Amino acid sequence: MASLFGNGGYIYSSGSEGEDEDEGTEGYRKGGYHAARPGDRFAGGRFVAQRKIGWGNFSTVWLAYDTLHSRFVALKIQKSARDYAHAALHEIELLSAVAKGDPTNSKCVLRLLDHFKHAGPNGQHVCLVTEFLGDSLLRLIRYNRNKGIGLSRVKEICRSVMVGLDYLHSELGIIHTDLKPENVLLESTINPAKDPVRSGFTPILDRPVGNQYGGTVISFSEKMLKMRARRAVAKISQRRVSLGGVGAELEKERCLDGISLKCKIVDFGNACWADQQHAGEIQTRQYRAPEVIIGSGYSYSADIWSFACIAFELATGDLLFAPMNRQGCSEDEDHLALMMETLGKMPRKIASSGTRSKDYFDRYGDLKRVRRLKFWPLDRVLVERYSFSEPDAKGFADFLRPMLDFAPEDRPSAAQCLKHSWLN
Repeated sequence: MASLFGNGGYIYSSGSEGEDEDEGTEGYRKGGYHAARPGDRFAGGRFVAQRKIGWGNFSTVWLAYDTLHSRFVALKIQKSARDYAHAALHEIELLSAVAKGDPTNSKCVLRLLDHFKHAGPNGQHVCLVTEFLGDSLLRLIRYNRNKGIGLSRVKEICRSVMVGLDYLHSELGIIHTDLKPENVLLESTINPAKDPVRSGFTPILDRPVGNQYGGTVISFSEKMLKMRARRAVAKISQRRVSLGGVGAELEKERCLDGISLKCKIVDFGNACWADQQHAGEIQTRQYRAPEVIIGSGYSYSADIWSFACIAFELATGDLLFAPMNRQGCSEDEDHLALMMETLGKMPRKIASSGTRSKDYFDRYGDLKRVRRLKFWPLDRVLVERYSFSEPDAKGFADFLRPMLDFAPEDRPSAAQCLKHSWLN
Protein backbone atom coordinates (compact mmCIF):
# COMPACT_ATOMS: atom_id res chain seq x y z
CA MET A 1 0.00 0.00 0.00
CA ALA A 2 1.33 3.45 -0.76
CA SER A 3 0.22 6.84 0.48
CA LEU A 4 -2.87 7.08 2.57
CA PHE A 5 -4.23 10.24 4.10
CA GLY A 6 -2.56 13.32 5.39
CA ASN A 7 0.60 15.34 5.40
CA GLY A 8 4.07 14.41 4.63
CA GLY A 9 3.87 11.98 1.72
CA TYR A 10 3.39 8.49 3.07
CA ILE A 11 5.84 5.66 2.60
CA TYR A 12 4.18 2.28 2.94
CA SER A 13 5.84 -0.93 3.98
CA SER A 14 3.04 -3.38 3.21
CA GLY A 15 2.85 -2.96 -0.54
CA SER A 16 3.07 -5.38 -3.41
CA GLU A 17 6.65 -4.63 -4.35
CA GLY A 18 9.30 -4.74 -1.65
CA GLU A 19 9.44 -2.39 1.31
CA ASP A 20 10.65 1.14 1.91
CA GLU A 21 12.64 2.71 4.70
CA ASP A 22 11.33 2.76 8.24
CA GLU A 23 10.58 6.12 9.88
CA GLY A 24 13.43 5.51 12.38
CA THR A 25 13.42 5.95 16.14
CA GLU A 26 14.23 9.66 16.28
CA GLY A 27 10.59 10.73 15.95
CA TYR A 28 9.48 8.65 18.94
CA ARG A 29 9.81 11.31 21.63
CA LYS A 30 7.67 13.93 23.41
CA GLY A 31 5.60 15.70 20.77
CA GLY A 32 6.39 12.98 18.22
CA TYR A 33 5.03 9.61 17.07
CA HIS A 34 3.05 7.25 19.29
CA ALA A 35 4.84 3.90 19.66
CA ALA A 36 1.93 1.59 18.91
CA ARG A 37 2.25 -2.17 18.55
CA PRO A 38 0.00 -5.03 17.41
CA GLY A 39 -2.79 -5.68 19.89
CA ASP A 40 -2.87 -2.12 21.28
CA ARG A 41 -6.43 -0.83 21.72
CA PHE A 42 -7.75 2.64 20.91
CA ALA A 43 -10.98 4.57 21.52
CA GLY A 44 -11.96 2.66 24.64
CA GLY A 45 -10.95 -0.66 23.13
CA ARG A 46 -12.99 -0.40 19.91
CA PHE A 47 -10.04 -0.31 17.48
CA VAL A 48 -7.21 -2.86 17.77
CA ALA A 49 -3.88 -2.20 16.01
CA GLN A 50 -2.84 -5.02 13.64
CA ARG A 51 0.29 -3.90 11.77
CA LYS A 52 1.87 -0.64 10.66
CA ILE A 53 1.18 0.01 6.99
CA GLY A 54 2.79 3.41 6.50
CA TRP A 55 4.30 6.56 7.87
CA GLY A 56 4.75 10.21 7.00
CA ASN A 57 6.42 13.23 8.51
CA PHE A 58 3.32 13.93 10.61
CA SER A 59 2.04 10.48 11.57
CA THR A 60 2.04 6.71 11.28
CA VAL A 61 -0.77 4.63 9.76
CA TRP A 62 -1.86 1.23 11.01
CA LEU A 63 -4.13 -1.50 9.79
CA ALA A 64 -6.63 -1.81 12.64
CA TYR A 65 -9.65 -3.97 13.44
CA ASP A 66 -12.95 -2.31 14.34
CA THR A 67 -14.47 -4.62 16.97
CA LEU A 68 -17.83 -2.80 16.91
CA HIS A 69 -18.48 -3.40 13.19
CA SER A 70 -16.16 -6.42 12.66
CA ARG A 71 -14.17 -4.83 9.84
CA PHE A 72 -10.62 -3.77 9.02
CA VAL A 73 -9.91 -0.04 8.91
CA ALA A 74 -6.94 2.31 8.56
CA LEU A 75 -5.89 4.12 11.75
CA LYS A 76 -3.79 7.26 11.39
CA ILE A 77 -2.00 8.33 14.59
CA GLN A 78 -0.78 11.92 14.38
CA LYS A 79 2.32 13.20 16.18
CA SER A 80 1.32 14.89 19.42
CA ALA A 81 2.93 18.35 19.09
CA ARG A 82 0.47 21.24 18.76
CA ASP A 83 1.18 22.04 15.09
CA TYR A 84 0.61 18.41 14.08
CA ALA A 85 -2.60 18.28 16.08
CA HIS A 86 -3.88 21.45 14.37
CA ALA A 87 -3.07 19.95 10.95
CA ALA A 88 -5.01 16.79 11.85
CA LEU A 89 -8.03 18.81 13.00
CA HIS A 90 -8.01 20.70 9.68
CA GLU A 91 -7.99 17.40 7.82
CA ILE A 92 -10.84 16.08 9.99
CA GLU A 93 -12.88 19.18 9.13
CA LEU A 94 -12.46 18.57 5.38
CA LEU A 95 -12.98 14.80 5.52
CA SER A 96 -16.08 15.23 7.71
CA ALA A 97 -17.59 17.45 5.01
CA VAL A 98 -16.66 14.83 2.39
CA ALA A 99 -18.39 12.06 4.37
CA LYS A 100 -21.47 14.14 5.21
CA GLY A 101 -22.15 14.95 1.55
CA ASP A 102 -21.60 11.37 0.35
CA PRO A 103 -23.86 9.07 2.41
CA THR A 104 -23.67 6.27 -0.17
CA ASN A 105 -19.83 6.40 -0.34
CA SER A 106 -19.94 6.65 -4.14
CA LYS A 107 -17.99 9.85 -4.84
CA CYS A 108 -14.52 8.28 -5.14
CA VAL A 109 -13.04 10.14 -2.15
CA LEU A 110 -11.57 8.62 1.03
CA ARG A 111 -14.20 8.07 3.74
CA LEU A 112 -13.61 9.18 7.32
CA LEU A 113 -15.24 6.77 9.79
CA ASP A 114 -14.23 8.16 13.17
CA HIS A 115 -11.74 10.39 14.99
CA PHE A 116 -10.61 10.69 18.61
CA LYS A 117 -7.65 11.57 20.84
CA HIS A 118 -5.33 8.97 22.33
CA ALA A 119 -3.04 9.60 25.29
CA GLY A 120 0.41 7.96 25.26
CA PRO A 121 3.85 8.47 26.79
CA ASN A 122 4.74 11.04 24.09
CA GLY A 123 1.61 13.15 24.55
CA GLN A 124 -1.95 13.26 23.28
CA HIS A 125 -2.36 12.17 19.67
CA VAL A 126 -5.23 13.03 17.31
CA CYS A 127 -6.30 9.82 15.51
CA LEU A 128 -8.31 9.41 12.31
CA VAL A 129 -10.05 6.20 11.28
CA THR A 130 -10.89 5.69 7.61
CA GLU A 131 -11.87 2.85 5.34
CA PHE A 132 -8.97 0.53 4.47
CA LEU A 133 -7.90 0.99 0.84
CA GLY A 134 -5.32 -0.66 -1.40
CA ASP A 135 -2.22 0.37 -3.34
CA SER A 136 -1.55 3.80 -4.80
CA LEU A 137 -1.43 4.61 -8.50
CA LEU A 138 2.30 5.14 -8.07
CA ARG A 139 2.70 1.55 -6.93
CA LEU A 140 0.51 0.39 -9.83
CA ILE A 141 2.81 2.25 -12.25
CA ARG A 142 5.89 0.73 -10.64
CA TYR A 143 4.28 -2.71 -10.44
CA ASN A 144 3.99 -2.61 -14.23
CA ARG A 145 7.68 -1.58 -14.37
CA ASN A 146 6.90 1.94 -15.63
CA LYS A 147 5.66 0.62 -18.98
CA GLY A 148 2.25 2.32 -18.97
CA ILE A 149 -0.94 0.47 -18.07
CA GLY A 150 -2.86 0.73 -21.37
CA LEU A 151 -5.39 3.37 -22.42
CA SER A 152 -8.50 1.36 -21.50
CA ARG A 153 -7.24 1.13 -17.91
CA VAL A 154 -6.24 4.81 -17.93
CA LYS A 155 -9.81 5.69 -18.93
CA GLU A 156 -11.26 3.64 -16.07
CA ILE A 157 -9.04 5.36 -13.51
CA CYS A 158 -9.68 8.79 -15.06
CA ARG A 159 -13.42 8.37 -14.59
CA SER A 160 -13.05 7.61 -10.88
CA VAL A 161 -10.66 10.50 -10.23
CA MET A 162 -12.83 12.93 -12.17
CA VAL A 163 -15.94 11.88 -10.23
CA GLY A 164 -14.00 12.60 -7.04
CA LEU A 165 -12.69 15.96 -8.28
CA ASP A 166 -16.13 17.03 -9.51
CA TYR A 167 -17.54 16.26 -6.06
CA LEU A 168 -14.77 18.15 -4.24
CA HIS A 169 -14.90 21.16 -6.57
CA SER A 170 -18.53 21.67 -7.46
CA GLU A 171 -20.33 20.34 -4.38
CA LEU A 172 -17.92 21.02 -1.51
CA GLY A 173 -15.72 23.90 -2.67
CA ILE A 174 -12.49 22.04 -1.80
CA ILE A 175 -9.22 22.31 -3.74
CA HIS A 176 -7.03 19.25 -3.13
CA THR A 177 -3.76 21.09 -4.01
CA ASP A 178 -1.58 17.95 -3.99
CA LEU A 179 -2.99 15.56 -6.56
CA LYS A 180 -0.38 12.99 -7.62
CA PRO A 181 -0.23 9.19 -8.13
CA GLU A 182 0.65 8.63 -4.44
CA ASN A 183 -2.58 10.36 -3.42
CA VAL A 184 -4.98 8.20 -5.42
CA LEU A 185 -5.49 4.73 -3.95
CA LEU A 186 -7.03 1.65 -5.52
CA GLU A 187 -9.92 0.32 -3.47
CA SER A 188 -8.14 -3.03 -3.13
CA THR A 189 -4.55 -4.22 -3.06
CA ILE A 190 -2.73 -5.41 -6.18
CA ASN A 191 -1.55 -8.51 -4.31
CA PRO A 192 -4.51 -10.33 -2.68
CA ALA A 193 -2.18 -11.61 0.05
CA LYS A 194 -1.79 -8.02 1.28
CA ASP A 195 -5.54 -7.58 1.68
CA PRO A 196 -6.67 -8.68 5.17
CA VAL A 197 -10.11 -9.75 3.93
CA ARG A 198 -9.14 -11.57 0.72
CA SER A 199 -6.18 -13.25 2.43
CA GLY A 200 -8.33 -14.48 5.32
CA PHE A 201 -6.21 -12.65 7.91
CA THR A 202 -7.34 -13.40 11.47
CA PRO A 203 -7.42 -10.19 13.49
CA ILE A 204 -5.13 -9.83 16.51
CA LEU A 205 -7.26 -8.99 19.53
CA ASP A 206 -4.72 -9.31 22.37
CA ARG A 207 -1.34 -7.65 22.81
CA PRO A 208 1.61 -10.08 22.68
CA VAL A 209 3.58 -10.36 25.92
CA GLY A 210 6.42 -7.83 26.19
CA ASN A 211 7.31 -4.19 26.82
CA GLN A 212 4.22 -2.08 26.07
CA TYR A 213 6.02 0.68 24.16
CA GLY A 214 9.16 -1.11 23.07
CA GLY A 215 8.05 -2.67 19.81
CA THR A 216 9.24 -0.01 17.39
CA VAL A 217 12.67 0.47 18.98
CA ILE A 218 13.42 -3.22 19.35
CA SER A 219 12.64 -4.07 15.73
CA PHE A 220 14.29 -1.07 14.08
CA SER A 221 17.85 -2.42 13.72
CA GLU A 222 16.49 -5.69 12.36
CA LYS A 223 14.38 -3.79 9.82
CA MET A 224 17.39 -1.74 8.74
CA LEU A 225 19.41 -4.91 8.13
CA LYS A 226 16.58 -6.41 6.07
CA MET A 227 16.22 -3.19 4.10
CA ARG A 228 19.94 -3.08 3.26
CA ALA A 229 19.84 -6.71 2.19
CA ARG A 230 16.90 -6.00 -0.15
CA ARG A 231 18.74 -3.03 -1.67
CA ALA A 232 21.83 -5.16 -2.27
CA VAL A 233 19.72 -7.81 -4.04
CA ALA A 234 17.99 -5.10 -6.09
CA LYS A 235 21.35 -3.68 -7.21
CA ILE A 236 22.55 -7.13 -8.31
CA SER A 237 19.31 -7.69 -10.25
CA GLN A 238 19.61 -4.25 -11.84
CA ARG A 239 23.18 -4.99 -12.94
CA ARG A 240 22.03 -8.24 -14.56
CA VAL A 241 19.25 -6.43 -16.38
CA SER A 242 21.61 -3.74 -17.70
CA LEU A 243 23.96 -6.45 -18.99
CA GLY A 244 21.07 -8.24 -20.70
CA GLY A 245 21.67 -11.31 -18.55
CA VAL A 246 19.57 -13.47 -16.28
CA GLY A 247 17.37 -10.64 -15.03
CA ALA A 248 16.62 -9.09 -18.42
CA GLU A 249 13.11 -10.53 -18.40
CA LEU A 250 12.32 -8.32 -15.38
CA GLU A 251 11.92 -5.41 -17.77
CA LYS A 252 8.81 -6.89 -19.37
CA GLU A 253 5.34 -5.61 -18.54
CA ARG A 254 3.30 -7.55 -16.04
CA CYS A 255 -0.21 -8.87 -16.53
CA LEU A 256 -2.69 -6.46 -14.94
CA ASP A 257 -5.77 -8.61 -15.59
CA GLY A 258 -7.89 -9.16 -12.51
CA ILE A 259 -6.67 -6.02 -10.70
CA SER A 260 -9.63 -3.83 -9.72
CA LEU A 261 -9.04 -0.26 -10.89
CA LYS A 262 -11.72 1.41 -8.77
CA CYS A 263 -9.92 4.16 -6.88
CA LYS A 264 -10.31 7.08 -4.50
CA ILE A 265 -8.65 10.44 -3.88
CA VAL A 266 -6.87 10.56 -0.51
CA ASP A 267 -4.55 12.77 1.58
CA PHE A 268 -6.32 15.99 2.53
CA GLY A 269 -3.50 17.26 4.72
CA ASN A 270 -2.75 20.05 2.22
CA ALA A 271 -6.28 20.55 0.88
CA CYS A 272 -8.13 23.82 1.44
CA TRP A 273 -11.50 25.46 1.03
CA ALA A 274 -11.49 27.52 -2.16
CA ASP A 275 -12.24 30.68 -0.16
CA GLN A 276 -9.59 29.94 2.52
CA GLN A 277 -6.48 29.26 0.48
CA HIS A 278 -2.99 28.50 1.75
CA ALA A 279 -0.37 31.19 1.45
CA GLY A 280 2.68 30.21 -0.57
CA GLU A 281 3.39 27.32 -2.89
CA ILE A 282 1.15 24.30 -3.36
CA GLN A 283 1.46 21.00 -5.24
CA THR A 284 4.31 18.52 -5.57
CA ARG A 285 6.90 19.78 -8.06
CA GLN A 286 6.24 17.52 -11.08
CA TYR A 287 2.47 18.10 -10.89
CA ARG A 288 2.64 21.86 -10.21
CA ALA A 289 0.62 24.18 -12.44
CA PRO A 290 2.30 27.14 -14.19
CA GLU A 291 0.18 29.73 -12.34
CA VAL A 292 1.55 28.39 -9.04
CA ILE A 293 5.14 28.71 -10.28
CA ILE A 294 4.77 32.31 -11.45
CA GLY A 295 2.59 33.30 -8.48
CA SER A 296 -0.60 34.40 -10.22
CA GLY A 297 -3.06 32.69 -7.84
CA TYR A 298 -4.81 29.36 -8.18
CA SER A 299 -8.20 27.69 -8.07
CA TYR A 300 -9.81 24.32 -8.86
CA SER A 301 -8.08 24.36 -12.25
CA ALA A 302 -4.72 23.68 -10.53
CA ASP A 303 -6.08 20.22 -9.61
CA ILE A 304 -7.10 19.70 -13.25
CA TRP A 305 -3.51 20.41 -14.40
CA SER A 306 -2.16 17.87 -11.89
CA PHE A 307 -4.70 15.31 -13.03
CA ALA A 308 -3.56 15.62 -16.66
CA CYS A 309 0.02 14.96 -15.53
CA ILE A 310 -1.17 11.81 -13.70
CA ALA A 311 -3.09 10.54 -16.74
CA PHE A 312 0.01 10.91 -18.94
CA GLU A 313 2.11 9.06 -16.36
CA LEU A 314 -0.38 6.20 -16.17
CA ALA A 315 -0.38 5.86 -19.96
CA THR A 316 3.39 6.05 -20.49
CA GLY A 317 5.04 5.19 -17.17
CA ASP A 318 7.00 8.47 -17.33
CA LEU A 319 6.52 11.89 -15.76
CA LEU A 320 5.08 14.45 -18.17
CA PHE A 321 7.42 17.10 -16.76
CA ALA A 322 10.59 16.20 -14.83
CA PRO A 323 12.34 19.54 -14.18
CA MET A 324 15.76 19.84 -12.56
CA ASN A 325 18.31 22.48 -11.65
CA ARG A 326 20.60 23.06 -14.61
CA GLN A 327 23.66 25.25 -15.04
CA GLY A 328 22.48 28.87 -15.08
CA CYS A 329 18.83 27.81 -14.84
CA SER A 330 16.63 27.14 -11.80
CA GLU A 331 14.26 24.20 -11.42
CA ASP A 332 11.29 26.56 -11.89
CA GLU A 333 12.71 27.92 -15.15
CA ASP A 334 13.45 24.42 -16.42
CA HIS A 335 9.88 23.42 -15.53
CA LEU A 336 8.41 26.36 -17.47
CA ALA A 337 10.69 25.57 -20.43
CA LEU A 338 9.57 21.92 -20.48
CA MET A 339 5.93 23.03 -20.43
CA MET A 340 6.45 25.36 -23.40
CA GLU A 341 8.36 22.76 -25.40
CA THR A 342 5.35 20.44 -25.14
CA LEU A 343 2.47 22.93 -25.12
CA GLY A 344 3.79 25.90 -27.09
CA LYS A 345 4.87 29.35 -25.92
CA MET A 346 3.07 30.77 -22.91
CA PRO A 347 1.05 33.86 -23.95
CA ARG A 348 2.84 37.04 -22.83
CA LYS A 349 -0.23 38.26 -20.91
CA ILE A 350 -0.16 35.12 -18.77
CA ALA A 351 3.63 35.01 -18.48
CA SER A 352 3.65 38.54 -17.02
CA SER A 353 0.67 38.09 -14.67
CA GLY A 354 2.41 36.62 -11.60
CA THR A 355 4.22 38.08 -8.62
CA ARG A 356 7.32 36.09 -9.68
CA SER A 357 6.99 36.60 -13.45
CA LYS A 358 9.94 39.01 -13.59
CA ASP A 359 12.18 36.33 -12.08
CA TYR A 360 11.65 34.12 -15.14
CA PHE A 361 10.42 36.19 -18.11
CA ASP A 362 11.64 39.29 -19.93
CA ARG A 363 9.25 42.02 -21.08
CA TYR A 364 8.56 40.15 -24.34
CA GLY A 365 7.34 37.06 -22.50
CA ASP A 366 10.46 35.02 -23.27
CA LEU A 367 12.33 33.05 -20.63
CA LYS A 368 15.37 35.02 -19.49
CA ARG A 369 17.84 32.17 -19.13
CA VAL A 370 16.45 29.45 -21.44
CA ARG A 371 16.73 30.64 -25.02
CA ARG A 372 16.56 27.56 -27.22
CA LEU A 373 13.31 25.67 -26.85
CA LYS A 374 12.90 22.38 -28.74
CA PHE A 375 9.20 22.11 -29.49
CA TRP A 376 7.77 18.58 -29.43
CA PRO A 377 3.94 18.56 -29.30
CA LEU A 378 2.14 16.11 -27.05
CA ASP A 379 0.64 13.94 -29.80
CA ARG A 380 4.04 13.58 -31.49
CA VAL A 381 5.68 12.66 -28.17
CA LEU A 382 3.12 9.86 -27.75
CA VAL A 383 3.78 8.52 -31.27
CA GLU A 384 7.54 9.03 -31.52
CA ARG A 385 8.69 8.25 -27.99
CA TYR A 386 6.00 5.85 -26.79
CA SER A 387 4.95 4.18 -30.07
CA PHE A 388 1.26 5.02 -29.73
CA SER A 389 -0.76 4.60 -32.89
CA GLU A 390 -1.74 7.87 -34.60
CA PRO A 391 -5.46 7.54 -33.64
CA ASP A 392 -4.63 6.64 -30.01
CA ALA A 393 -2.15 9.50 -29.71
CA LYS A 394 -4.58 12.01 -31.21
CA GLY A 395 -7.49 10.89 -29.03
CA PHE A 396 -5.47 10.93 -25.81
CA ALA A 397 -3.77 14.24 -26.62
CA ASP A 398 -7.16 15.79 -27.44
CA PHE A 399 -8.30 14.77 -23.95
CA LEU A 400 -5.19 16.03 -22.14
CA ARG A 401 -4.41 19.22 -24.03
CA PRO A 402 -7.34 21.39 -22.77
CA MET A 403 -6.48 20.45 -19.16
CA LEU A 404 -2.96 21.75 -19.80
CA ASP A 405 -4.03 25.18 -21.04
CA PHE A 406 -1.74 27.93 -19.73
CA ALA A 407 -4.87 30.00 -19.00
CA PRO A 408 -6.38 28.38 -15.86
CA GLU A 409 -9.84 29.81 -16.62
CA ASP A 410 -9.85 28.04 -20.00
CA ARG A 411 -9.23 24.56 -18.59
CA PRO A 412 -12.32 22.33 -18.48
CA SER A 413 -13.95 21.54 -15.15
CA ALA A 414 -13.98 17.98 -13.86
CA ALA A 415 -17.65 17.71 -14.90
CA GLN A 416 -16.75 18.79 -18.44
CA CYS A 417 -13.88 16.29 -18.56
CA LEU A 418 -16.29 13.48 -17.65
CA LYS A 419 -18.29 14.32 -20.79
CA HIS A 420 -15.27 14.27 -23.11
CA SER A 421 -15.65 11.91 -26.07
CA TRP A 422 -12.33 10.15 -25.27
CA LEU A 423 -13.75 8.92 -21.94
CA ASN A 424 -17.01 7.83 -23.52
